[in-house]
Amino acid sequence: MFLDADNCYRALLTRDRRFDGWFYVGVSSTGIYCRPVCAVRTPLKRNCSFYPSAAAAEQAGYRPCLRCRPELAPGHGVLDLSGQLARAAAELIDQGLTDPAGLSAVARRVGVTPRHLRRIFEAEFGVSPVAYAQTQRLLLAKGLLTDTALPMTAVAGAAGFGSVRRFNHLFRTRYGLTPQQLRRTGGGGGRDDLISVSLAYRPPYAWSQIIDFLARRAVDGVERVTADRYSRAVAFTSEPGATPVTGWITVTHEPERHSLRLTLPPRLSPHIGRILAGVRRLFDLGARPDLIDAHLPEFAAEVPGLRVPGALDGFEIALRAVVGQQIGLTQARSILARLAQRHGASVPDAPEGLCRTLPDAPTLAASTPEALRACGLTGARALGLRALADAVASGRVALQPLAPVESTLAALQALPGIGDWTAQVIALRGLGWPNAFPAGDRVLCKQLGLARPADVLAHAERWAPWRGYAAVHLWRRAIEKGDEL
Repeated sequence: MFLDADNCYRALLTRDRRFDGWFYVGVSSTGIYCRPVCAVRTPLKRNCSFYPSAAAAEQAGYRPCLRCRPELAPGHGVLDLSGQLARAAAELIDQGLTDPAGLSAVARRVGVTPRHLRRIFEAEFGVSPVAYAQTQRLLLAKGLLTDTALPMTAVAGAAGFGSVRRFNHLFRTRYGLTPQQLRRTGGGGGRDDLISVSLAYRPPYAWSQIIDFLARRAVDGVERVTADRYSRAVAFTSEPGATPVTGWITVTHEPERHSLRLTLPPRLSPHIGRILAGVRRLFDLGARPDLIDAHLPEFAAEVPGLRVPGALDGFEIALRAVVGQQIGLTQARSILARLAQRHGASVPDAPEGLCRTLPDAPTLAASTPEALRACGLTGARALGLRALADAVASGRVALQPLAPVESTLAALQALPGIGDWTAQVIALRGLGWPNAFPAGDRVLCKQLGLARPADVLAHAERWAPWRGYAAVHLWRRAIEKGDEL
């Protein structure tokens, strides 16, 4: 990514939050790198250098600022296509690349060779994938040391370090202090029975609208949504076939800090990288509302900062989309609740009545059509859901953020019972593709006053490459008018 020093310094002078996470500034007089919104006195321009990622700043020899905390910066939203594969790889790395051998797996997931991945990754972020992964582990550990009271061994394990010794060594080498020293400087103030982490976004953020969207689709026993809180049951496995670790997460809004607050029990700490990435996707924290709203002025004038609600897991959106075909939200929620009750994992000791998780792909792939029909699915839809679950469980279809869109859409539509509407919904919410647009959606057709999906799609071209955000705005308008979704 090319960074113009003059423009970066102007953004630094104004502390413009729209650029938070888009670049970092290294200050030669202090040896520290900061976010552009850091509240310290603005350094002289001659002392500043600018970097496209925290990893690039650290590779240049800078240490992270303890005040603005670079690990809290919001991630990159999808802006252009040239760096899409690199950002897809970064998303996967954020969820668990812990050694150089993992690079081949990441390259396969994004559909390129390891050599090509290194090339495009260094062009986008200024560092190698392995260096990026190391920085992400260190920043995650730094955040946990500052925000939680987790023991050092738990912090090291949650951040993906193979040993506490290596954790301590890298911390001293890169940051010039030990983990214990960092905690004594003001960290570790959280409760030892809960983990609480802050996740930043670029304002504005339409919290009430995204909460309303999630509330209308909340599944009893799996999710609970109020005006100020989103809670849900979750399950994670370390490897295929392993017994899942179950628990819960809660997300609240901190508007004065332009962030969301994630809370979870310590038993989920080994999976915190996946959880953080999932929550960022669910609440679309990497979006650039300044760019999106400028492109959609007729919608932004009504509700600025609207996000596309994503998902913790791409298969969950696929499950919801298949179940929701040609039926209303109320009926779809009832079927999903029965699927959770009969095929999901049990969650003990969770608050707010959260007792079950939605079933994962391997579980549904192993189920029978009769068992799925007993949950309220039609025979054809039960067969289609099993085929989808088998494709995902076997790896033939990868429903991951920023997956190759065209090939994934083609693979989905080759499965029985999945048409354009279902595939586009999966692309929008499950793959995080901002230009997805389910043109056959009856609510969108009604809002635009057009009967044919082809006409709807032609009309929507004016909103590219942010058609997905326009779709969410149109659904919002339907809710405000009292139209049934």
